[in-house]
Amino acid sequence: MSSENKKNSALSEQKGVPQPTNINKSSILKIKKQKTQHLNIDNFVKYITQGNISYLSRAITLVESTNANHHKKAMQLLEACLTYANKSVRIGITGVPGVGKSTFIESFGKFLTSLGKKVAVLAVDPSSSINKGSILGDKTRMGNLVKDQMAFIRPSPSGSTFGGVARATRESILLCEAAGFDIVLIETVGVGQSETNVHNMVDFFLLLKLAGAGDELQGIKRGIIEMADAIVINKADGHNKKAADLAKADFNRALHLYPVKESQWQPKVLTCSATENNGISEIWELIKAYIDLTKDNGFFKDNRKLQNKYWLETTIKQQLLGDFENLPKIKSALKLQLASINKQETTPFLAAQKLLELYYKK
Repeated sequence: MSSENKKNSALSEQKGVPQPTNINKSSILKIKKQKTQHLNIDNFVKYITQGNISYLSRAITLVESTNANHHKKAMQLLEACLTYANKSVRIGITGVPGVGKSTFIESFGKFLTSLGKKVAVLAVDPSSSINKGSILGDKTRMGNLVKDQMAFIRPSPSGSTFGGVARATRESILLCEAAGFDIVLIETVGVGQSETNVHNMVDFFLLLKLAGAGDELQGIKRGIIEMADAIVINKADGHNKKAADLAKADFNRALHLYPVKESQWQPKVLTCSATENNGISEIWELIKAYIDLTKDNGFFKDNRKLQNKYWLETTIKQQLLGDFENLPKIKSALKLQLASINKQETTPFLAAQKLLELYYKK
């Protein structure tokens, strides 16, 4: 090919856009810092309480941030929003992976919005233990609900938080309430101890189960039964309908072995098909009956007070642990103590005592 043809060929290498000789990273960081410092809390509160989804999303991003400046602004924002919060019904939804949580939430959410309810979904996505990343695919799985003007879906990475509950999930609930959402649904990863954490931030705890999946006896475990306010056998359609009815009877028998809850509520078992929208209205009627009962007997308010105490203590523990681990002299001493433990020169309990003594001498 001649030099002239090479020049005109689409395969020839053309001169690109010139790149900047240097990028001033400190200037970029300075601009970001200024944006955070000048964040107008009053404007955020104004637009959030007007139901502005863009500002609500930005506020949740702020409370999820681990940046110290962001944390300070987030605390100011939460305090300003408290007046408008605590007016929703908080519903926790859990179940093993594959039970159909996302499909159920979409069906249930669409039913609630059809009743004129504003619905917020806080879905916690599992984070990789290797690269700490999350797929955050709940908006994809809830394609119809995400387009609903009465709904808001916010997937959040669980990160390293124990139990798979996003660190700022509870703060996000308050922000959603300030934005005027009537119902807040919290979906958990469904593994580990996530049920315990979610149970301590909701008014009603719903456990989704599958029939014929080998977990009927798992469901009879005392801890799970004691937490659940209702058990719903999902995918009760087609060939699964008969198995779902049998599972419902098994769970009902198990539930009657336990004493009446402090709420005076006897947990119920229902079946549903989220894909066919069968049994969804019955679940909502059941939740309403629970809310009416617990508001009448005072348990609803008392339970929220206990939850506030739990999260106060949890936050203090997390803060103290963070301060402990980040102290330079603790970091170096911790390595030495771990090495001593591995050499069987000391025990974890004695090592912990020495580290704590060192910490209190700061």
